[in-house]
Parts: sequence; structure tokens; C-alpha cells
Amino acid sequence: MTHAERMHRFAQADLYVVITEAFCAGRRAIDVLDAVLDAGVTLVQFREKDFEAGELYVRATAFRERTKARALLIIDDRIDIALAVGADGVHLGQNDLPILAARAIGQELIIGASSHSLDEALSAQDAGASYVNIGPIFSTQTKRVSSGVVGPELIDTIRPHLRIPFTTMGGIKLHNISEVVRRGARHVAVVTAVTEAVDPRAAATALRDAIGLAR
Repeated sequence: MTHAERMHRFAQADLYVVITEAFCAGRRAIDVLDAVLDAGVTLVQFREKDFEAGELYVRATAFRERTKARALLIIDDRIDIALAVGADGVHLGQNDLPILAARAIGQELIIGASSHSLDEALSAQDAGASYVNIGPIFSTQTKRVSSGVVGPELIDTIRPHLRIPFTTMGGIKLHNISEVVRRGARHVAVVTAVTEAVDPRAAATALRDAIGLAR
């Protein structure tokens, strides 16, 4: 699939579910993935920080097998794993492989970039990122950054300057998801709002419905 084809599918996605087994309430990440796919989610990130490359490859391969016909699969941090399993993209943090280097070896991949300020978002855009993530919007325990919580107001600051899509992430739950959507967010990333829910499928469905209502 080309980058353009992948981004066309990306544009149609609403909820972006990031799955880390440590935040799956004792369940297997692959089982949570199945529930998310059953809810119609078409954009998923495999995010594991604590496994060696071999284990990452095995787990990411299983994610790719499940998502291949149903959803875009983004791999957190590791472009080598993304390429090895045939994923659709990679998401890079501020201290990961530079976007220019990632683009050179993954020309057709979706390349996402974390941003916590306008300067970081514009730098990522200029470097060739496919999308930028703005966050953490609200308080979250799944990721710590030096900037701390940036607040939903940062969406208003960054959005007018972007020529590429953006996602929002960090502490987004059913009770506050409408706030980011009303500010222009079209692709809303969540972790525990789905992965730690008693019923991940129902949680994902409710969040997708809330996005639709708030648009």
C-alpha cells in the first residue's frame, strides 16, 4: 500500500486505540485488540516499551495478522519492527529516530510524531511527518513528558498552522472526549479508556459514538 493510500484510510478513522498489555487490566493485548476491531476501530497502535526485539516482532506479527484486512497498524518507536511485520506506520517520540531518517527507509509508511508545543508540531511537519500527535491533553498515567499536561487549548494554538492531520492523546475519556472533538480533533487517541474498560468493545463503541455526536 502506498503512503497516499494509507493516509486516505487514516483520514476516515475516528478513534485511535493505543494498546499496551500492561494497561489491559490483566488481559492479553491481542484479546483487547480483537474487541477493538469488533467495535469497528480502524486505527490501532501497538505500543510496548519493555520487550526485546524478538518478542516485539512476535507480538507485532500477531497484531498485523489480526489488523491486515481491518485496520491500519502503527508501531510505536520501532521502525525496524514496523517494516519487518509489514505494518502501516510508525509513531516517533521526540527522542526516537529522526523523522527524516525514518522517511528515508520507510517512504510509504505513515510516520506519526509526538508534539507537546507548536514548535515541535511545526518541526515534525517540516521534517515530513504524516501526522502529529498533540498531548498530553489531560492528566494521564500512561505517559510522562517534561512538558506536563498541555491542555485542550493547545489544539487551538497548533491546528491553524498544520497542513497535515493531527491526533490528540492523554487522559481522554468518555466524559471529556467531546471537548477535543469540538476543537477540531478528528482522530482521537486513547489508551486506558478502552484497554482497562470492563468491556473494551462497548467502551470503544461508546467513544466512537461520542466523536460522531460532537462533530
